[in-house]
Amino acid sequence: MKTNTVDRKIMWGDLDPLGIVFYPRFYEWIDAAGHLFFEAIGLTLGNLWRSRNILFGLVETSCRYHRPGRYHQEIRIITRVDDLTEKTVTLKHVITERPTGALLLEGYEKRICLNVSDPDNFNAIDIPEDILTMLKNAMAA
Repeated sequence: MKTNTVDRKIMWGDLDPLGIVFYPRFYEWIDAAGHLFFEAIGLTLGNLWRSRNILFGLVETSCRYHRPGRYHQEIRIITRVDDLTEKTVTLKHVITERPTGALLLEGYEKRICLNVSDPDNFNAIDIPEDILTMLKNAMAA
């Protein structure tokens, strides 16, 4: 199974008044990690949009928090394909503390393949075969 890893350090601007990561930051990091996962398997979402009028829009997200993230803590975000259907791909993200490996968060993004050639009337489509093959290969790698 293909994974993509992103390392980062929690900074002051990531914190809420209690000194722990403000929860929307986790969603920002997951979104960025998802885009980087697509790039790692050869699918640059911006290029798909420009060249083929295809986007992968979010239809569902969730996070399960296990531990708070704290200032200057080094974390690792590991992303992989968790599920794949004819129209959707679900990415799983696991955020751990470095170097201990302590689990901070498990998150999911379910994305649906969209034809956005008409921005006022976009619609869900089957994932094109070449892209589906790339996603299947990432699951099997």
